Amino acid sequence: LYVLLVTLSAVVAAIGLVRGDVAIITGAMVIAPFLGPNVALALSTTLADTKLAVRAALSNVVGVLLAVGIGVAVGFAFGISPALPQVAPRTHVGLGDIVLALAAGGAGVLPLPGGVAAVLVGVMIAVALLPPIVTFGMLLGSGHLAAASGALLLTVTYLIGINLAGVVTFRIQGVRPSTWWEAERARRSSRLSIAAWIALLVALSAIILYAPR
Repeated sequence: LYVLLVTLSAVVAAIGLVRGDVAIITGAMVIAPFLGPNVALALSTTLADTKLAVRAALSNVVGVLLAVGIGVAVGFAFGISPALPQVAPRTHVGLGDIVLALAAGGAGVLPLPGGVAAVLVGVMIAVALLPPIVTFGMLLGSGHLAAASGALLLTVTYLIGINLAGVVTFRIQGVRPSTWWEAERARRSSRLSIAAWIALLVALSAIILYAPR
């Protein structure tokens, strides 16, 4: 089901990006199932659960590669221009994108009531991840490597920000294993994870601020 939903959402997103239709892109983000794997990855770090981390990371990798592959096929078949109205904004990354990623990650792990709230948070995370992933694939398939690298940087920024905010929010909520020895291991794991995500985010911020435009 996960693979099918990623496939459908990537196809719909590619159509929306090519046509410049915001409604179609929004529909793709409703379908995209990126909330679960990213919340699971943040939770696995908070609990030092290696098995969950492997499953979550694998799901993320499969989803991203599948979306990129569909984008590459579309780009190769139709020759996508980086100047398209819904493509061009996703080839650049700014500090505002970091804020969006942190907000999406924090919202993703909050205990929101009701299925509608969960859907809205899922759309928020998909807003960050799905369009730039598909944009990267389409531009890569079309041979626009410079523009594709911008979309890839945007995707990486969102992935880092979402997972950093997720781990921090779980820690603030007091999420931890039930036994004291597991809790101590989880504290070390989450601290290392937060430090690593922050280091990566600082590096990305430096690239954003000082890279030639």
